[in-house]
Amino acid sequence: MGDAQRFAGPDGLCSWAGLTPRHHESDTVVHRGHITKQGSKLVRWAAVEAIQHQPAATKISVDRARIEARRGKNIGKIAAARKLLTLVYYGLRDEHIRALAYKRTAA
Repeated sequence: MGDAQRFAGPDGLCSWAGLTPRHHESDTVVHRGHITKQGSKLVRWAAVEAIQHQPAATKISVDRARIEARRGKNIGKIAAARKLLTLVYYGLRDEHIRALAYKRTAA
């Protein structure tokens, strides 16, 4: 991935990883499609794998479950992977990891 400063923002990193939807626009007609899959296949794979192995109590897993209930399983995974890459971008840029709060439940 290299230096995070080469991306204008987290959206640039997500686009570079191919996790953003296609966007075709002409005057007043807008078509949104599947993710572009252009860019780093390895980063895209790693982000989706990391999302699938998150404990259920984390904020990102709760967000994923909420989106999956509304939009479907695959869209929820990709949306959560974009959120994860956004956190990765800020972690690399600021050299400070933002919390992915993990709350243990009593067994």
